[in-house]
This record gives sequence, structure tokens and C-alpha cells, in this order.
Amino acid sequence: MALSPSSSRLLLPGLTPREPGLETYGVRPGGVTGVRLRPGDRIDVVDRHGRQPAELTVLDREGPTGSALGITLDAPATVLRGSAAPNVSAVPAEYGIDPERAMAVRLFGGWSPAGARESFTAVCEAVVLVAAPAVPMAVDDEAANPPSDLLLEIRRAAPRVAHEPRLPEPLAEPVLDLRIDAATARGYEVKKGQYIQVIDVEGRQCSDYLAFDARRLQNGLERGLDATTTRHFTGRAYPQPGLHGKFYDEDARPLVEIVRDTVGRHDTFGLACNAKYYEDMGYPGHANCTDNFNAELAGYGIAARTGWPALNLFYNTAFDDAQVLVFDEPWSRPGDYVLMRAMTDLVCASSACPDDIDPSNAWEPTDIHIRVYDARRTFSMAMAHRVTPDAEPTLTRPTAFAPRTEKLTRQFTEYRGYWLPDSYDNHGPQEEYWACRERAAVMDLSPLRKFEVLGPDAEALLQATLTRNIRKLSHGQVVYTALCNETGGMIDDGTVFRLGDTNFRFVGGDDYDGIWLREQAERLGLDRVWVKPSTDQLHNIAVQGPASRDLLAEIIWTPPTQPAFTGLGWFRFAVGRLGDHQGIPLLVSRTGYSGELGYEIWVHPQHATALWDAVWEAGRPYGLTPLGLAALDMLRIEAGLVFAGHDFSDQTDPFEAGIGFTVPLKTKEDEFVGREALLARKASPQRTLVGLELEGNEPARHGDCVHVGRSQVGVVTSATLSPLLRKNIALCRIAVQYADPGTYVEIGKLDGHRKRIPAQVVRFPFYDPDKTRPRS
Repeated sequence: MALSPSSSRLLLPGLTPREPGLETYGVRPGGVTGVRLRPGDRIDVVDRHGRQPAELTVLDREGPTGSALGITLDAPATVLRGSAAPNVSAVPAEYGIDPERAMAVRLFGGWSPAGARESFTAVCEAVVLVAAPAVPMAVDDEAANPPSDLLLEIRRAAPRVAHEPRLPEPLAEPVLDLRIDAATARGYEVKKGQYIQVIDVEGRQCSDYLAFDARRLQNGLERGLDATTTRHFTGRAYPQPGLHGKFYDEDARPLVEIVRDTVGRHDTFGLACNAKYYEDMGYPGHANCTDNFNAELAGYGIAARTGWPALNLFYNTAFDDAQVLVFDEPWSRPGDYVLMRAMTDLVCASSACPDDIDPSNAWEPTDIHIRVYDARRTFSMAMAHRVTPDAEPTLTRPTAFAPRTEKLTRQFTEYRGYWLPDSYDNHGPQEEYWACRERAAVMDLSPLRKFEVLGPDAEALLQATLTRNIRKLSHGQVVYTALCNETGGMIDDGTVFRLGDTNFRFVGGDDYDGIWLREQAERLGLDRVWVKPSTDQLHNIAVQGPASRDLLAEIIWTPPTQPAFTGLGWFRFAVGRLGDHQGIPLLVSRTGYSGELGYEIWVHPQHATALWDAVWEAGRPYGLTPLGLAALDMLRIEAGLVFAGHDFSDQTDPFEAGIGFTVPLKTKEDEFVGREALLARKASPQRTLVGLELEGNEPARHGDCVHVGRSQVGVVTSATLSPLLRKNIALCRIAVQYADPGTYVEIGKLDGHRKRIPAQVVRFPFYDPDKTRPRS
């Protein structure tokens, strides 16, 4: 729907407050968040996902009476009493209260609806502690209710001054805390091993960073960050901040290593702004980063330059498809930062860029803040992810199986907010691949997003939002499905587990799936359904390969009320135990992403290492091998299994993605999101997914164009060298006129015309197209 001129406005989620004076804070499951209130301040406690109890404790100078909010504290503050966090326990002590005797008022819980809120207004100054009690979700509980987070909204009677930025809390005790005022630069020294945090105070502000080897400077040798050397070692045409590794000087010595990046979308190694840039734009005498650097670095004996090549943090430039350098407003938000570790003693300089004549600082230069932390500190490697533009960021984290996988490899990659092995030391992708095809392999798939869909309206919600006919789903059955928008485009694919009449589990690839399901429930008026994230309560491994059944039969026990493990059918699951009836609870499903006979095993994170150890020990006689993402990609392409962002997107319908079987338009009579669009698309298909076999030994890559004659007729979505077929193969979205098996096409390289790889459309999937192996 087009916006009317009166409602049209520039949308900047996460940058502009939703209303003046509003502050928001999260409360994690099992955690406590404290806020100070002054007279007239209002606090709203929001149960974001529903069915999550809250404990609210009020402390003022009169004691823990609750009178500051006009309430009575009548229940034990169970979370506060058990809190081991010194910063939390210190607050009650400040008011002379024994944390072990703290009281609270309980809010929500039971069957509170998603979005339920309680509001309180302070009549005097007080500290309010809000806790989210959390009990681990039982894997074997049909009516599982995972703990979820709470939201606090504070509306100040006297709002903060609009220009008063709020810096993020220090990551540790800083050894240097330095503000760089807008349009200036500062030099500073850092010792080997120390951490440098560059913070964008108000958001959308560029900061150029220089670093020099301090010891070599003392010997009269100037060696700083070098773009060409770094480009060579990182393998990037235009090296970008992120977690790709180290930045080097021209002698190939590493100077700094990226540890954290909460932005992820910015660049590096353009020139810092300089006098010539402004002069050519008609602004002679304009302040610039290069001159500011020259003034700061003169005291270190570093010669002045007319333009400094710098590590450009929070600066949004890129090369477009025509290889033209373009730039726009930075992606950084208030408080975003890049954390680096010094690889040697450094002389550093950082700027708060003065550019106010173009979008590089959103036309308004602001401050940059520098914090340096002691080398004895440790910080996790991480990037930040936001589910929606205005959501709070979450940092990359390890899965519960990391204590075991980290002993087997150093080859980890950042995957959807988690660290997962790309391959395993002493094995490698080919060996891991063959282990899965011939014996058995185990892989960590914990980043899959899980959502408990609960309540009397749960079936109605899933029936109205998924392409499959959920009403036909039996207890103990799993079904693969697509989630589509109103145009028929795929939001995601996933599996649905039916645990009971009113209890389902949806497993997909994106946190947004849960948000979308909740939005649809609200749109449809289904107020007796809860969609609760359970990813943090269920981590899972997959054991795949011909020997997987025999291997797992030795360690998985199922009760008489559940199917016997050895008789578990394809796309069925059972709730059981590890070892015997006294073992840890688990759920095992006969599902996978390899094209082989295989299973996925789901446990609470606290039991993850015990499960891994048991599987590993049982797998020794079968040659069990760990399997990483690189080998998994080969397996799933051979098996014709699609991957989000490669083989489908919200511009691709299930028919175009090769999973039209998930859309039973004839047998599912109920309406669901996208049905009308899918009926039209099926009646008049334009593109479909096919398999290609390439001639020769040169591989295709995702995004390669596919031609018949001069015209492009398709695009490669995924490609690999198949170890089993000993051929290069690809998945291709192609015009239906060229989709018949046996059709000859050409895959374009270079500009798509100067070099072509002959290929042929073949039966798809490439490996075991009748699925005899996973069905066996």
C-alpha cells in the first residue's frame, strides 16, 4: 500500500526514540535488571512473549516495602535470593537489605498473553529490580513453556536532555578512557595485548584509525597499517571490518586483530578525508582528518602526509556492480563499537571525522569515544545481530557443544549468531563428506531457531501461516514446510513437530520466524496461542550416515509409550532418554540435511556435552567422524536440499525454489498466507529450480549467470564439486522453457559472454533422487 503524502516520513529504526523520555531495558530469563526511578517516573513491565512470570522488588530509603510504587511485596524474590552477580547483590546491601530475605511482587505467569504489561509510577526515589524467573524447559514435557525475556519501559517525568548521549557500559575497567570531540583527532599509545574499543557515541559517525609499530618507530622506521598487504592475506579485494582476522603493515607483520564488531556493515582502507577533497568540493580550509592526524602524530616523529590511508570504521562505502566507489550514511547505531587487540606495542590515532558536506556522517559530525582495556582481560569473538532494525543486538556465541568441538578444530565460522565448525582439523571437508556417505558423521546444528507454538489456537495459527496441511499432522510426526508472505515469496523453510493436540514446535533458520508468527496471530485475532522462542533451551546435533541407526540404537532408550527407536519412521520423532530410563531426557527425530539415513537429537544445553560424549564413544566402532559446514554444503547440494539466501528468498516462491511439494493447493482447502498468489504463480510459472552438470573441472559459483545463446535464462543458486559423481554440479533457477532434462545451457564467467562453461540440465536431486536412503 502506498503511503499518502501526509503519512510519508523518513524511517530510522533504532536511531530515533519512539517517544521523548522513553528508555527501554531487557530482562533475560533467569536474570535481574535494576533501574533507578525518581518521583513521577513510570515503569512498564512487559511480558513480551507471554506466560513468563516476573518478580518486582522495590528498594527505597524506608526499606523494601514497595511503597515507592504503591504496591505490597508479598512473595519471595527467588531470583534475587539466588543471584550470584555482585552488582545485583550489592544493591540490596546498599539499602541494608539481606538479599537472601528479599521479597517481591509477582507479575504475569501462568497463561498471561503476549504483550501483557503492568504499569507503576514512583512517588519517591527508588531502585526497582525486575527479575525473570527461569526453569529449564524439559525436552520430554509435552506442554513445554520455555522461559523468555521481559521488557522494561521507563518514561521519565524529567526526560534526559536530548543531546545527552548514553555511552555503553565499559566491557571491563578501562586503562584509558578518552573522548574524541567532533571534527578532531587524538593520538594514544597501546601496549601489546591490550584491547582498543572504538565507540560511535551517537551513531552514524565515521572514525579513521591509524596504528604504527611503536618499537620500530623508536628505531626510526615508520611501519603502519597497509591496505595491500592486508588485502593479500585476507583474500578480499576491499578488506572490511568484521571477524576476518588481522590487519598488517607493509612488512606483513600483524598490528591489530579484530575481536568484536557490532556494526558489520562498513569498510576500511580508503583515504582519511583530506584538504584536497574539500577544496575540490568548493570548501577550502575545511577541517579534515588528515591534517588532524598530522598534528597529533608529529610528536612521534611521523612525517606528515597529504592523505592518510586509514582503517575507516563506521564509514559506509562500497564498490557497486559497475566497480564505482559509492558511499552513503553509516550503518552504525549509538553505542556501536569495534574492539581490536594490539598484536604489538602501538602508537595509535583515531578521529571523529569532520565531514559535514555529504552523507558520510549523516551530515552532522559527532563524537567518538576510545577505551583501552588491560591485556589480561579476555573478550569473546563476536559480531552483533539484530532480528529487526529496532531490536537490541545480540553477540555471536558458542553452542552448548563448543567444549567438545573446540578440542577438535580451530576452523570456526560465524553462522547466524553462533560459532560453528567449518571443517575439522586432521579431517577436512572431503573426509567428513565420505564419512557421512559411507559410515556416520556427527554435526552441530544448534543455531536452528526453535519456537514453541502453544495453546488452543496453535493449530489454527500454523494452518493459516504455513503451506502444509497442519491439521493432518499426527502426534509424533514432523513435516517440512514453507512460510510465505502475501506475494507467495518464501520467508523461510522449516519443520513442524506435533507434540500434542495444542503443542507444536517450529524449527526454522531465522529469529524473525517467531516475530512473523506472532504478528499473524494478532492479525487473525488468535489470542489463545503463544509463540515462544526455545533456541536457548534446545541444542541439537545430527548423526547422519548408513551406520547412524545401528550406532544410536546402542545409546537411545525410548519408553513403551513412545515408538521404539529402531522402528522410528522417516519424519517421525520420539521422546526418550540417553542410555536407559534414568538417563538425560532427549528428543530424537528421523530427520536431517544430508540425503542419508540420519537422525537429529535435541537436548537441553546443560546436557549437550554428555550427549556428545555418548555419541562419540558409541561411534568409535563405526568410524564416526565430526562434520563441518563445508562438507555439509556438498552433501545438501547433491541431495537437492535448498538453503536460505542462496536457493530461495522472499522474492522466490516454493515452486521456483524446487520445493513445490510443500504446497498442497488441491488438498489443503483452508486459507493460508500467500495462497492466492501461489495459485496464480503455479498456473503461470516463470522459473523453476533444476540441476546442472558441468563439463570439465571448473566449478560454478553462487550468482553465476546461465545462458542460452546471448540471453541469460537463469542463475546458479548453489554449486559444488560432487565427490561421489566426480563432476561439478549446480542448482540453477531457470526459465521454465529451458528446464527439461537434457537441455544444454552455458554458465557465464567473466562478463558472462567472454567465457562460458557448457552444462546440461539433469534429473534433480543429483544423489538418490527417490530418497531411498533416508527412507531405508
